[in-house]
Amino acid sequence: MTDTPLETAAAPYAGFTPEQVLDALDALGFITDGRLLALNSYENRVFQVGLDDAPPVVVKVYRPGRWSDPAIAEEHAFVAELVEREIPVAAPMQLLARDAGAVVDAAGTLATVGGFRYAVFPRFAGRAPELDRPETLEWMGRFLGRIHAVGKLTAFAARPAIDLASYGHAPRDWLLAHGAIPDELREAWTSTVAFALDRVAACYERAGAVATLRLHGDCHAGNVLWNDRGDPPGPCFVDFDDARSGPAMQDLWMLLSGDRAAMTMQLSDVLAGYEDFCDFDRRELHLVEALRTLRLIHYSAWLAQRWSDAAFPAAFPWFGTVKYWQDRILELREQIALMDEPPLVV
Repeated sequence: MTDTPLETAAAPYAGFTPEQVLDALDALGFITDGRLLALNSYENRVFQVGLDDAPPVVVKVYRPGRWSDPAIAEEHAFVAELVEREIPVAAPMQLLARDAGAVVDAAGTLATVGGFRYAVFPRFAGRAPELDRPETLEWMGRFLGRIHAVGKLTAFAARPAIDLASYGHAPRDWLLAHGAIPDELREAWTSTVAFALDRVAACYERAGAVATLRLHGDCHAGNVLWNDRGDPPGPCFVDFDDARSGPAMQDLWMLLSGDRAAMTMQLSDVLAGYEDFCDFDRRELHLVEALRTLRLIHYSAWLAQRWSDAAFPAAFPWFGTVKYWQDRILELREQIALMDEPPLVV
């Protein structure tokens, strides 16, 4: 296994069938009723499974070759720390092997059955958060502040960082080495990415030695369930599969959208709640567009590396076309201009 999502096995789910999920749950002592609903996930396979004697559960089948067992254990341990502090997150359930074909790790939350690794979660109901509402952003900020306060307490050992090397240089090098860029655009894309990464480095230099901490890592609205009748009401953060180390801003910038004025107001609302629980280093304002740029480059490599997974060509038919790469070049040129502007002031 590797701890970097830039290297994944070819056709990792070859031979995998949904029926294996039911068999795995049977081996772990769950009494399923045969209801199986595939949920929207590409990196892993995720299903809602009905039970005979309990509410449905959500089952994650980890992508083979992506994370090592120690890296998954760190994800689960981080979430467990958050639960201990009554922060609303989706935490894996305790599992018990009921069959000789099932193996459960020492923490009791990761099972291996039939060559695939499973985690089982309670089903959480909720809607997408209304990020156009200042009170919602402040509420989100409060819980992110609490998450980051816990994230600072210790460090990941098996999980890598979000930085210029892992999200910039590594995906660029992979795309070039594997001939992912059309020949007619290779020179333009290569020079544009080089300039973009130079500007990312300049943003990090202006920010200085900002602290890193354990993060959610992929904190967009799709990974937050909002429940007005929950206990407590408000957001529940789900899917810590991309948890990594990095600057606090990584979990904040994906909540921002629109023009500079709009993002300034949104970030002010987020920080109004965030700083109730966790200090925020204003030097990280230099990193908003730098982190966005790194994500754009990494995303292209993520798609390319998973193209042997049949789910990807079906879901992203536009990927890899000449127009796709032309749009990415234009997108990066816009990011270069944004990274040369002064940072947001909040």
